[in-house]
Amino acid sequence: MLGCVIHGAGDLRVAELPVPEPRPGEVLVAVRYGGVCGSDLHYWRHGGVGDFRLREPMVLGHEVVGTVVSHGAGAGGPAPGTAVAVHPATPCGRCPECAAGRANVCRDTRYLGSAARFPHVQGGFAEQIAVPAGQVRALPDGLGLRRAALAEPLSVALHAVRRAGDVAGRQVLVTGAGPIGCLVVAAAKAAGAARVTVTDLVPRALAYAAVAGADTLVRADDAGDPGWPEEVDVAVEASGVAAGLDACLRLVRRGGVVVQLGMLPPGQSPFAGNLLVSREIELRGAFRFGAEFDDALHLLAGRGEFDGLVGAVVPVRDAAAGFELAADRSRSCKVLLEFGG
Repeated sequence: MLGCVIHGAGDLRVAELPVPEPRPGEVLVAVRYGGVCGSDLHYWRHGGVGDFRLREPMVLGHEVVGTVVSHGAGAGGPAPGTAVAVHPATPCGRCPECAAGRANVCRDTRYLGSAARFPHVQGGFAEQIAVPAGQVRALPDGLGLRRAALAEPLSVALHAVRRAGDVAGRQVLVTGAGPIGCLVVAAAKAAGAARVTVTDLVPRALAYAAVAGADTLVRADDAGDPGWPEEVDVAVEASGVAAGLDACLRLVRRGGVVVQLGMLPPGQSPFAGNLLVSREIELRGAFRFGAEFDDALHLLAGRGEFDGLVGAVVPVRDAAAGFELAADRSRSCKVLLEFGG
């Protein structure tokens, strides 16, 4: 079977891999679509993401959907042939964070396609993968596999919005209109935000934000753009650059909340820290997600406009071209790799 393996910066290979045998408690899934995430692009471009660096070849991918093939001994879950989405995290269930109900920041989690631990956790960009049965979710009625491939990034967005608190009736700023930023827009609107303003440097990215439901689109490099709000109640930084965080801190109201969602570059990042003090701004991090995965599936089932965020579907054999396309924000939003088609 074919899989996408990253060997180092710029070294992505489509290779023949052995078909896995599901172990006790596991489910074998035939992957149909895998979404190319910003972290996949970082591994491909830089050999790491944030502080997580590649130390061995790794199958990429954690945004995967497909159909159940078979079960290992003692494994329950959906029957063979069922369309499913795969939750990519396997928290340890024992650490203080898991005990406190915050498994998304589990200190010993396993996450598909992540170099956070060694040996690395191999990912889902392969024609078949074996995962713990508890990570497999049957798709709700009305949700097809292609749209369901957005479940993982939408879960990230839902978690970020929930980290901000109650956004109903509030003014929200989102910096960065990549796939995650666009899904933050959709999550904020679904949570009742009164107005969502999105900033970015790329016109095509802003157009995708409009598809997601943004009320105001602003060129981040145009200080005179009339769309800039005087202030907002909540700001979500989804670009992963220090300038985005700076904009959030300067535009959020006194006593407001800023959620840092984008993964900043390794090391120290400058930001207007004095504003945290003088305005009593709350700066909160948002990392991955937990139960939001199930919420994301149900939200996707009832919202056909999400289809407009899938910019292209590329056969796995052309994965290099798919990654090039996903990296070009002037041409695409979410790019899916197709397996077994």
